Amino acid sequence: MHVVSVINYKGGVGKTTVTANLAAGLAVRDYDVLLLDMDPQCSLTFSFYRPEEWNETLKDKTTIKAWFDSLNEGAAPVPLTDLIRTPPRVASRLKEKGKLDLIASHLGLINVDLELATKLGGATLVQSKKNYLRVHRRLADGLAQLDKDEYDVVLIDCPPNFNITTKNAIVASDSVLIPAKPDYLSTLGIDYLKRSLGDLVTEFNEYLKIDDDSRIEEISPDVIGVVFTMIQINSGIPINAQRPFMNQTKSLGIPVFEKYFRENKSIFGDSPQYGVPVALNNYSNPTHSGVVDEIDEFVTEFIAKVGL
Repeated sequence: MHVVSVINYKGGVGKTTVTANLAAGLAVRDYDVLLLDMDPQCSLTFSFYRPEEWNETLKDKTTIKAWFDSLNEGAAPVPLTDLIRTPPRVASRLKEKGKLDLIASHLGLINVDLELATKLGGATLVQSKKNYLRVHRRLADGLAQLDKDEYDVVLIDCPPNFNITTKNAIVASDSVLIPAKPDYLSTLGIDYLKRSLGDLVTEFNEYLKIDDDSRIEEISPDVIGVVFTMIQINSGIPINAQRPFMNQTKSLGIPVFEKYFRENKSIFGDSPQYGVPVALNNYSNPTHSGVVDEIDEFVTEFIAKVGL
């Protein structure tokens, strides 16, 4: 089971679009995928469930917030397996292929981060460091309870920040995927994000030296690459205004996917309301079917990079 966090400091870069379509593309190839929505905006959740469906069947007890709340209340925690749901419209498309499941998010997840922050202190420096490890390991411990053979890949859609819930996702992950729109603001924070990841790994592993819990291992998530989104094509290549930002990112020494997601608001914008990612649709329009082919090529590259 390979765990991947999908993250960028900048919102609105197509992070959820990449996550949903990558999961769908993997499931079509007979991989079993679990999606975990850690973003309180719930965009990934609402890509598979209509808001009224979420409100009626998921909101109260079946979200990642409910799981964190059960931990914070000190009672027996809700098993993550109790939160997993299979989006019905996707399941009907996949049929005899792989599996795509989801743990939904909640609009109140932002309050969970504040609650976690109150648990970081301690009477001594040693106790503070142990509490740091305990708080940041919560999601990793939860995922460790899943049957390792149940899923091939877990994709975590992270919020556009580096708060404690995001750090929980990173600590639980084997790899990090960075979607980015090739413009000034979207690419500005990529190098800073890389440094933040490095600082988290260093700090966590340093604190681990004072803990005698042999179950906790050092973390070393790798950045598998930046995937560019919302690409505008002219004469078969990205437009002149976007290419400098793509080249700049490559110069940072961060891996960059050769394949990208082109901009197509008509199909990417509409797909969430139908609960089915673009990658699972058959289009008669050559332009639209070409977008699906490009997603498929990205999935191929992802599989090769991760080593599935």
